[in-house]
Amino acid sequence: MKKAIYPGSFDPITNGHLDIVCRAASLFDEVIVAVSKSADKTPMFSLGDRVRMAELAVGDIKNARVLPFENLLVAFAAAQKIRVLVRGLRAVSDFEYELQMGYANESLDPNIETIYLMPTLKYAFISASAVRSIHRHGGKIEHLVPLNVAEYILKKSLKCT
Repeated sequence: MKKAIYPGSFDPITNGHLDIVCRAASLFDEVIVAVSKSADKTPMFSLGDRVRMAELAVGDIKNARVLPFENLLVAFAAAQKIRVLVRGLRAVSDFEYELQMGYANESLDPNIETIYLMPTLKYAFISASAVRSIHRHGGKIEHLVPLNVAEYILKKSLKCT
């Protein structure tokens, strides 16, 4: 069985992320959406919330599942017995960062392979940071994230006020 890991902070998961999951799911027998703790990024949503939103987003994709992780990605991949990482590229700036991360991961584990997928053009402009900013300022995010994720975020926001 060919398996891959699609890692990220997914703070929150967006339609662009979901597009990459769908593309990876068509290439691999199983895709693990690995939600990192990302404490150094000070995420807007808790790890539990980000995992739940990712589960909501990928719920209809039969060969995708969501797992949290707190350690090095290569250690997580080794524990899952997976050697392929999937990363999304929206722009040249993403490529430079992702290339560095790919080389860093390979330096830690030479058996790790990283493949890069581009989202569909209509999702290329979406970033989780833009979604967070729009949401913080009261803007609509329903066109940027899966509808069930937007509903989850709205419910969380109403509880916080």
